[in-house]
Amino acid sequence: MGRIHNIEGRKNKQDAARSNVFTKHARAISVAAKEGGADPEYNASLKAAIAKAKSDNMPNDNIDRAIKKGAGGGEGENFEAITYEGYGPGGVAIIVETLTDNKNRTAGNVRYYFDKNNGNLGTPGCVSFMFDRKGQIFISSEDGEEEQLMEDSLDLGAEDFIAEEEGFEILTAPEDFNTVRDGLEDKGYKFLMADVKLIPQTTSVLDDAGQIKALEKLLDILEEDDDVQNVHHNWEMPEEA
Repeated sequence: MGRIHNIEGRKNKQDAARSNVFTKHARAISVAAKEGGADPEYNASLKAAIAKAKSDNMPNDNIDRAIKKGAGGGEGENFEAITYEGYGPGGVAIIVETLTDNKNRTAGNVRYYFDKNNGNLGTPGCVSFMFDRKGQIFISSEDGEEEQLMEDSLDLGAEDFIAEEEGFEILTAPEDFNTVRDGLEDKGYKFLMADVKLIPQTTSVLDDAGQIKALEKLLDILEEDDDVQNVHHNWEMPEEA
């Protein structure tokens, strides 16, 4: 319960910082085009990056510019994917995925964010074993009927289907994500969120108001950083968060 509510809350935050979100999407699209080519039909990473950008209403012109920039080689901008792992307040496990052209800057910023918000940046592998990489799709209960959606999802290759009061969660293997997402989109379903995520195997509950405030601040400041692409954690967020 409450995950649909939290996703809607995060999307509202993204709307308030749209230019920052578009910067992140443009970087991901450019890197995908540079590494795998400019045709999304033959580049799954680019196709996924474009779909994610469109879900946040990124204009097509911005998307096209990012593709051309990546396909053209992007001289002077060589982005590197670096993942950081650590613990937030209350021992909450956090994984930060970045794309950066200056790893010293990014490493310093991420460490600073953890240190200033009662967290602890750890070593590679310190928390990643607690997560599984899965394709994850959320659909509002207003945009799908449970039995039909479950049948459609499983027929397309989904691993699991979870019904909640506010909507439905569909999980896939990472390699099947594009097939399931595209198939559901072709059937007319609208997504609250569709992405390949790190899903925690178990969650952490915080009861201390001070820890909750510090963790929210840490997660917000991480997500606001232009170098940070994704922030994953195992905090069981309260519905009102």
